[in-house]
Amino acid sequence: MSATNAQEAPQAPAENPNSPAALWQAPTVYRPDLFAGQVALVSGGGSGIGRAAALLFARLGAHVVICGRTAEKLDKVVDFVRQRGGSMEALAVNVREPEQVAALFEHVHARHGRLDLLVNSAGGQFAQNAIDFSVKGWNAVINNNLNGTWYMMQRAAQYWRDHSKPGSIVNVIAVIDRGMPGVAHTMAARAGVVGVTRTVAVEWAPLNIRVNCLAPGLTATEGLDVYPPEAVREFPKANAMKRRGTAMEMAEACVYLSAPSGGFITGEILTVDGGGRLWGELWTAGRPDWFRIQT
Repeated sequence: MSATNAQEAPQAPAENPNSPAALWQAPTVYRPDLFAGQVALVSGGGSGIGRAAALLFARLGAHVVICGRTAEKLDKVVDFVRQRGGSMEALAVNVREPEQVAALFEHVHARHGRLDLLVNSAGGQFAQNAIDFSVKGWNAVINNNLNGTWYMMQRAAQYWRDHSKPGSIVNVIAVIDRGMPGVAHTMAARAGVVGVTRTVAVEWAPLNIRVNCLAPGLTATEGLDVYPPEAVREFPKANAMKRRGTAMEMAEACVYLSAPSGGFITGEILTVDGGGRLWGELWTAGRPDWFRIQT
C-alpha cells in the first residue's frame, strides 16, 4: 500500500495530565517516605490543586484526610488511592460552617491522635464584572475563600497549641500582586488570606506553627471551566512562559512548603505563575473592547 493511500492509524486521545492516574505516575523530586507516619489534612481535596496535593502527600507516605462539600468526588479520590496501596479517607465538610470544621478536627484527633500539616485548597469563584456583583454572590465568594480558610487555620492552630505540637499550614490563594479583572471578589478574599497569614505567622511562631501561602498562576484544572471560552483562549498570553501551570507543579510547591525544605519559611507567599505577575494580560471575564489593540 502506498503512503498516499495508506490511512493513518487513529491516535489514542492524550491522557488528561490532571487525572488521578496521571498525577499518581508523574515524576516527583521527593523521596517516597517523606511524610511517613504523618497525617495531612487537605481541604478541597476532591478536585483541582487540592486533589493533586492530596495524591502527592499520599504517594509520599502520609495518611491523608481530604474534605469538601461533595462526598461523591471525595470518595472517588479515596477509592483510587486505596486501590494503589495509599492511605486516605474523606469527610464531607462545608468549611464555611465553623461547627463542621470543629467536628472535622475532632474526628481527625479521635481517629489518628495527631495532625501534622494542613493545606487549605477549598475555594471557588465565578467570572463577572465587579460592577454587577450581587450581594449574595459577593458574600458567597468571601465566605468560601476567606472565612472558610480562616476557620480551618484557626482550628488547626488551636489543635496544635492544645496538644503542644508543631504544625504547618499552606493556604492556596491566587497571585495578588496585580489586579485580576473579572474576579474582584476572590482577589479581595485572597488578599485577606495573605494579610492574616502574615500576621499569624508572627503570632504563632512561638507555638512552632508555620503559615504560608501558595499563589498559583493559571493552572490547567477543571477550575478553568468557570471562565468564558473567549477568556480561556487568551489564557496562554497571561504569563511570560506562555503556558498554563500544571496541578502537579502546584502540588510539589505545597510539599516544598510543608516538608522540612520549608522549615525556615513562614509568613511568605510562594508564587508559581510562570512570570505572570511580571508580564502578560489576564482577563478572566473576556477582554473588553476598550483594551483591544485597534489597527
